[in-house]
Amino acid sequence: MNQLRWQDAVNLVLGAWIAGSPWILGFSVEMPAAMWNALVVGLLIVLLAAADLDAPASWEEWALGALGLWLVVAPWIFGYAAISAMTASSVVTGALVMALAAWTLYVADGFPHRRGTAH
Repeated sequence: MNQLRWQDAVNLVLGAWIAGSPWILGFSVEMPAAMWNALVVGLLIVLLAAADLDAPASWEEWALGALGLWLVVAPWIFGYAAISAMTASSVVTGALVMALAAWTLYVADGFPHRRGTAH
C-alpha cells in the first residue's frame, strides 16, 4: 500500500463504523433521523474511500472532508449533542475523516500527477 492508499483503507473502516454505530451504540430506534444520517454518511464514506482506492482523485478527498465536517456538526443539527457516546463517535470520526482527507491532499499536492494529467 503506497503512501496515499492507507488513508483510504482507514476511511473504509471509519465509514463502516459510522454506518453501524446506530446499532452498536443503540440509537437506531430512539433517534431515526440520526440513525439514517449515520447510515447514509457512513456508506458514502465507504463508497468514496473504495473508489479512491481504485482510481484516486482529489475531488474524492474534498468530498470525504465535507462528509467529515458534516459528522462533526451532526450532533447539534440532529439534537443528540447531550448524548456523549453518540456525539463522541460522530465528532471524533468526522475529525479523523477530515484529517485523513487533508493529509492525502497535502501529501499528493492536490493530485496533479493523477487522472488525466500527463507525467
